[in-house]
Amino acid sequence: MTFIKPLNHHPKLEKNNLGLTRRDYEGAVSSLCAGCGHDSISASIIESCFKLNIESYKVAKLSGIGCSSKAPAYFLDQSHGFNSVHGRMPSVATGASCANRDLLYLGVSGDGDSASIGIGQFIHAIRRQVNMVYIIENNGTYGLTKGQFSATNDLDSKNKYGDDNLFKPIDLATMAIQLGATYVARSFSGDREQLIPLIMGAMQHKGFALLDIISPCVTFNNHASSTKSYDYIREHNEAVGKTDFVPIGEEIKTSYEEGTSVEINLHDGSKLSLEKTDKNFDPCDAGKSLNYIREKEKEGKVLTGLLYVDSKSKDLIETLNMTETPLSQLHQDLICPGSDVLNLINKDLS
Repeated sequence: MTFIKPLNHHPKLEKNNLGLTRRDYEGAVSSLCAGCGHDSISASIIESCFKLNIESYKVAKLSGIGCSSKAPAYFLDQSHGFNSVHGRMPSVATGASCANRDLLYLGVSGDGDSASIGIGQFIHAIRRQVNMVYIIENNGTYGLTKGQFSATNDLDSKNKYGDDNLFKPIDLATMAIQLGATYVARSFSGDREQLIPLIMGAMQHKGFALLDIISPCVTFNNHASSTKSYDYIREHNEAVGKTDFVPIGEEIKTSYEEGTSVEINLHDGSKLSLEKTDKNFDPCDAGKSLNYIREKEKEGKVLTGLLYVDSKSKDLIETLNMTETPLSQLHQDLICPGSDVLNLINKDLS
């Protein structure tokens, strides 16, 4: 059965600076299970693009294989898209971002796609500082193949059939910090207030931005003994503070009465303002961030929020000192200078 959204819009829908409504940022009707956290993430992406006045045709959506990789079909239906093979999305994003740097590259992956078959490509995309937003819709299970444990599932978690997970999990957020990602955040699909500013900050960040989003699987991993269930995350979620995204030219109006606050300048002039619950936590210090994450892990807490950011690092384009002209726009004479130039090169090598 095929469902099609109605074309008519209510005439009084709110519009952004481009004259677009949230409906203009939607995609196809989701075929994911009712209540899936992935749909909540799609809604947060739509809201982020609406608030940032992003034009859909300037976005490239990239994905691999899995429930998470179906999600890009459900938002920004006027954007570019590429659904790659399992675990190979990072290499496609690397090549595309080098060829055309005018697009916002939005990669959507899962814990199986990134932490298992694709972990090698995930690692190298980080260390190369590919300029992209990398979203992991993390549910700790393989939903398309009936609920086996993924590599991010916790040691003390059980599947819906009562089997114990025997292996320690891979923490993709701490791994990303250790590998040099310059924007690392963790959130929960059901916390729009926290998630939307984090996505907006990632979209305005230059370099590799990782969002590890706990997104419960309602079919295979949402039972009482699961550590990736809605109830478990609500009960064990500890945020590092309240994060606000402040666009260029807008005054920070949030009042911070508890803890301390820090403002982080993004490359386009917008800001992330973070209210810290612990004065010892510094999102600009990788070592302190890692220690804080591990401390909360020992307490049985899932630390969420902006975990680490470095707004002054180089991205892949700067590191490689690439031409100002995007590779996709280079003239044939520069790409293939002819046999005379090739003969000179060969002569120097002989």
